[in-house]
Amino acid sequence: MYSQQSDNTIVALSTPPGSGAIGVIRLSGNKAIEITNSLFQGANLEKATGYTVHYGKLVDEKKNIIDEVLITIFKNPKSYTGENLVEISCHGSSYIINEIIRLFLRNGVKLAQAGEFTMRAFMNGKMDLSQAEAVADLIASKTKISHDIALKQLKGGFSSEIKKLRQKLVDFASLIELELDFSEEDVEFADRTQLKTLVKEILNLVSGLIESYKYGNVLKNGVPTVIVGRPNAGKSTLLNALLNEERAIVSEIEGTTRDTIEEELNINGIIFRFIDTAGIREAKDSIESIGIQKTMQKIKDSSLVIYIYDSNLLTKGEVTKDLEELNTGTTPTLVVANKIDLSDNIKTISEKHLKISAKDKDNIKELKTKIFESSITNDIDMSGIFVTNERHLNLLKEAESNLQNVILGLDTQLPADLIAMDIRQANISLGEITGTISTDDLLGNIFGKFCIGK
Repeated sequence: MYSQQSDNTIVALSTPPGSGAIGVIRLSGNKAIEITNSLFQGANLEKATGYTVHYGKLVDEKKNIIDEVLITIFKNPKSYTGENLVEISCHGSSYIINEIIRLFLRNGVKLAQAGEFTMRAFMNGKMDLSQAEAVADLIASKTKISHDIALKQLKGGFSSEIKKLRQKLVDFASLIELELDFSEEDVEFADRTQLKTLVKEILNLVSGLIESYKYGNVLKNGVPTVIVGRPNAGKSTLLNALLNEERAIVSEIEGTTRDTIEEELNINGIIFRFIDTAGIREAKDSIESIGIQKTMQKIKDSSLVIYIYDSNLLTKGEVTKDLEELNTGTTPTLVVANKIDLSDNIKTISEKHLKISAKDKDNIKELKTKIFESSITNDIDMSGIFVTNERHLNLLKEAESNLQNVILGLDTQLPADLIAMDIRQANISLGEITGTISTDDLLGNIFGKFCIGK
């Protein structure tokens, strides 16, 4: 559980652990500047103004110099956490960093828990909960697109939409609640027709946000893409060709790939998580059988399937049989005819199949284009709002269900108290997204996934 005591000062390393040129140690709390000043030889930090940097030496209790440092001062409330905050830039030696942190721990500072700096920012009103979650997404972003989405959410784009929706609901909910106070007089303060129009408008907006998760999840987490086919079809060679490096073992011996191999590739700003799988055939031993079982499970979990076959060996019937057994359902499937380098008389099973040589990297560029187009069917409008967080998605679905109940209640002329209950529940679900309504368990679960020092 996170401490919310205002007199607690916390410390943590904010840069990645290990040796480097520079390490940054961060402190936050009412006594952050005071405690740092007592261990600092240089300017008087307590008299310094915010947003200033000071050169000096950090010393231990016996005045032994630990390191020459630069100290940046941020004074509340104008800091990341909304508290007094200190950032110490020291030499990136693991020994120096550990000595500095131990020094502060001996002087009454507590070691920060995962995400505690950002949680304090949330508790002090510097950001709402969805913005706090965007901080983690920003740190984890691997492409410009995922970076831009996280940055937009951090700036409050998504939060602003949710707040507008909640305010509209609150306005009408207050009138419905007022009716309950005058239930004996049998009066209506809220126009039911106008309320239904408003609820439908909000429902459309919520449904649009839910639909945006289809792309938002892809843009944030990437597209799980499974490469499948018979043994020696060239699956591992294809993975190596796509990555342009020797990642998977390639051999003429059937059944070389016994387990799945996963690698990521950025295609036009979208991360594709390629999964090389065990060959599809009757397993010859228990280990290979497990590998084939994993292949079938990966297919179920994938968003795109690439089926590759040896264009010199398989017949149209065999390819059709394989595709039927894979049973990819509605999952987009690319069919690739491989090994066009081995013969001048390639069997043309279908003109729709892309012909490649994974070994010679022939038509790999064209394959990448088809992979992208199979997952991203339209131009992405980056000016829009995307839902990328599964927690937000589930809460939006809850709100959608409650709003549908409101419309049903209005159509069937349910009493005001029942309609008010559904409006209230929709507001609670939307409020949980931004943290207007939250619990300690929820906060612990969210911030516990952050890195230490953030």
